[in-house]
Amino acid sequence: MKRIAPLCALLVLATVAVAANVKSGLGVGESVPAFNVKDITGPSAGKSLCYRCQYGSKPVACVFTREITDEVVALIQEIDKTVGDNKSKNMCSFVVLITEDADAGAKQLEKLAKEKGIKNVPLTVFDGASGPNGYKIAKDAAVTVLYWNKSRVQANHAFAAGKMTKDDVKKVAADSSKILN
Repeated sequence: MKRIAPLCALLVLATVAVAANVKSGLGVGESVPAFNVKDITGPSAGKSLCYRCQYGSKPVACVFTREITDEVVALIQEIDKTVGDNKSKNMCSFVVLITEDADAGAKQLEKLAKEKGIKNVPLTVFDGASGPNGYKIAKDAAVTVLYWNKSRVQANHAFAAGKMTKDDVKKVAADSSKILN
């Protein structure tokens, strides 16, 4: 019995560690396919469009999220600042709220942009729980961040619900350097 307890504890720890690390989104080196979103706060507010198409081969930070937490807001603010600071390098970004209630999501994003002064990152909605086809967004991923340049993924970060920390925000935001050549 004394040997089983440590083994059980080890299994519990391994399960918790796996639950915190979610695999979601395209892998490094993969090509990013086109998909449409409804722009809520960007230059095409109220219209459906493909930001991936519009940005072409420029360096892009794309945040797919199912929740708007303090950490997600902090990440959006960091990326918004980075995009503003790197306009000369043509850096672009957009946030995709994956939701089954696009109207409620739109209101949430409008409020966020207004309260936090988000100016450089369009906030968009994607209507549908699975996210855009071809992007491999995992069901258990609350947040998936992809950085790409020349339409190829350079970095990928994914987090289960409530698992992204303030330290993670800093690490993810720092990966913008991977797309700014």
